[in-house]
Amino acid sequence: MLHLIKMWLKTPVAETDERGNRRLSGGKKATRGTPQGGVASPLLANIYMHRYIKAFRKYGLDRRYGAVLVSYADDFVVLCRHGAEEALETTRRWMTSIGLMLNETKTRVCDARCEPFTFLGYTFGPMYSPRTGGRYNGAQPSRKAVARIKERIRQHLRPGNQAPWEEVVDPLNRSVRGWAAYFNYGSSWKARDAVQRYLCQTVRRFLCRRHKVAGGGYRQFPEARLFGELGVFCFAASPRSRPRMPARETRPRAG
Repeated sequence: MLHLIKMWLKTPVAETDERGNRRLSGGKKATRGTPQGGVASPLLANIYMHRYIKAFRKYGLDRRYGAVLVSYADDFVVLCRHGAEEALETTRRWMTSIGLMLNETKTRVCDARCEPFTFLGYTFGPMYSPRTGGRYNGAQPSRKAVARIKERIRQHLRPGNQAPWEEVVDPLNRSVRGWAAYFNYGSSWKARDAVQRYLCQTVRRFLCRRHKVAGGGYRQFPEARLFGELGVFCFAASPRSRPRMPARETRPRAG
């Protein structure tokens, strides 16, 4: 078993730099870290995080700082009512004791009632109601999450894709449907509408190139045809396509 784990940790990883050149990293000379996306990474992350979670409960950080620990694999947030700096120093010391380091570029202390933070693709923090102008604490898809799904849409509808339309739309819909299912919490309507508009525009451009249609293709490929005959995924048909706005927003909520 140890030999198998070592092979997983020592496997080379193919990467693409900013210029599009491919290179290999890791391999037999690797002495730290795990290959991103490797099969052993989630298991090892949970083994190490389990030790941290046990210590978090054993030494009562939740009681001492009014803290709640939220973790997923190797990513986590500690929500404190007070003493956030002390909780961070304790966490840093514990991680060092088990041979890990916090990613200092992603680790920070912030007041979530006044400034946002990003966790698992969502941005949490103060937001404003478009109806009342009141401020409230909420969640919405992060800018990176929106940019990531747009890039995936572009990859599915790249100019060189000559596959039949059925073989194009099926994986496209799987990607967009999965994104919509994940980002159906909080104030997601603005991001979902932006992705829906981008999806329609990109599909139209793709079909115009394929069928040599001049112009924007709005007459040949209206939304009714895209979502109907051509079977493109429609956000309006998925859950929570519109937000549930609070009735009154006059001051920040505790969180």
